Amino acid sequence: MSEAELIFTALAELSTRQIAETEMAKGVKQNAIAGKKGGKIAKDARLALEQKTGKKVITNENFLPPSKSKKDIRK
Repeated sequence: MSEAELIFTALAELSTRQIAETEMAKGVKQNAIAGKKGGKIAKDARLALEQKTGKKVITNENFLPPSKSKKDIRK
């Protein structure tokens, strides 16, 4: 991942955690809602940066090629 991708990922995680704590989220459903809100904050920030710079934040650096299938080790 690029430096910017890592920063926006960290922003999403921090935002999600703080929203969940503030709203005292309990359980999967409430935490999923907090996750959506936190992800939107990071998305909005990413889109704003891309608009101002004219450059994409998302790169192919985080792409992993398909792994080769492992042979059955029970033979």
